Amino acid sequence: MPPPTKDSGILTVAAIRERSGRILFNERQQIFTLPETQARGEIFGRLKEALESKRPVKAALDPRRGLVQRIDVPSEQERIEFERGRSLLDKPERIMPVDVPNIDPTRFNIVDISLKIPVFKLCTKIVPSYKKAKEIFDYCAQQSCHLPGPPIPCIPFQYVIDGCYARAHQMRRIITEKYGYCCEKVFSFAIDNDDTLAVRADKWGGCCVFWWYHVAPLIRVQIKILNFSFVLALVIDPSMFDKPVLLSSWLTAQENTACAANAHVSMYTIQPGSAYTPANGQGTAFTTDPAYTATVATLNAYKNLTTC
Repeated sequence: MPPPTKDSGILTVAAIRERSGRILFNERQQIFTLPETQARGEIFGRLKEALESKRPVKAALDPRRGLVQRIDVPSEQERIEFERGRSLLDKPERIMPVDVPNIDPTRFNIVDISLKIPVFKLCTKIVPSYKKAKEIFDYCAQQSCHLPGPPIPCIPFQYVIDGCYARAHQMRRIITEKYGYCCEKVFSFAIDNDDTLAVRADKWGGCCVFWWYHVAPLIRVQIKILNFSFVLALVIDPSMFDKPVLLSSWLTAQENTACAANAHVSMYTIQPGSAYTPANGQGTAFTTDPAYTATVATLNAYKNLTTC
């Protein structure tokens, strides 16, 4: 089944790019635009009011065309239920600018040299080898909804357009509960000017996909080469790759200028594994999903969808 023409939910507005008419929602990684209809002004007004008041909206979206179809004000009961289920991450880590083309991969991916992130101190049981990291990756990939007889819930890696937050959270659950290792999350953002994250979904049809943020599990892996031993930051992302990849490789893949000339990762941040989605358009606040309720709901909603 291709991307749907209808998607609705109670969402919070992360940002409005007025010049381009692009709309960013915290609960969707996909970038949306305003429709070229008479309703455009009304929709824009409601979105702007919601952003300024920091109140949720009831949005009707068209993911296939990337359009905001309608914006309504949630009922008081809908708003209360939404706020009740929305918990924020306590003391998030800082967000960091990054110049992806000039990354030195021989240093950038080594935890003790370039990635001295305070959150790493919270968990010390790191993955002991690349072999074990590959085993973890393969197991996560085997949970894919596109394979025969998928588990419940399965992970919709085949739907690259959206849902990274749910895929990442379910994989974090596997890494911590099944394998017992540390797992953080890495978020990338395109929040400068009119930038976008752009990837070519080569595993799922080859079309270009555009996001304003992306997230995946990050694991720390002990590597031993001859007499040298060091810890690498590797990313687990079966929606984009066939194996664990260096953090720098993961970031680089999101700047596919063949898909968009303005493909640019402006910021990234490494957060605790409990981080779920952004809670604002600056990447400085995050929601959580401790009971995996939102995670499972999203996995089930996207399980039959495809990218291209």
